[in-house]
Amino acid sequence: MIKLSIVLLMLTSHSVYSQHKDLQQVEFLLGTWKMEGKESYESWEKKNDILTGVSYKIENRQKTVSEKIEVKMVGGQIIYAPTVFDQNDGKAIPFKLESLEQNLFSFENPEHDFPKKIQYQILSDNELYVSVLGEKDEGFSYKLIRQVN
Repeated sequence: MIKLSIVLLMLTSHSVYSQHKDLQQVEFLLGTWKMEGKESYESWEKKNDILTGVSYKIENRQKTVSEKIEVKMVGGQIIYAPTVFDQNDGKAIPFKLESLEQNLFSFENPEHDFPKKIQYQILSDNELYVSVLGEKDEGFSYKLIRQVN
């Protein structure tokens, strides 16, 4: 019985460690990022084992939130789940981290109409390149610059 308890404890500890380690891969998002040339922002923080993000614009000194995002572990997979308030009946749409190559993180959901891919590419510690892509990888892209307080 004691051996079984020890094995279960080791497996549980490994599972918790693996999840934490996996989520660390996307912690580069933490902080506030400004879209190059616009007053549009993404702001990210970590709460428990979930990264939470918000996209917003500032116009006439007023903040307007357009999207909330969660990045979390679900069934051993990293899931990027944005909720755009005026789309999809206000429900989050899950995108699974499908590939990670040369600092390019590709979150994908081939069943969704648009986008099918949301990609973050790390250009430097303070610059990201974001691509929002649909069929045949058509869509739009923009650069984010880390805001330092």
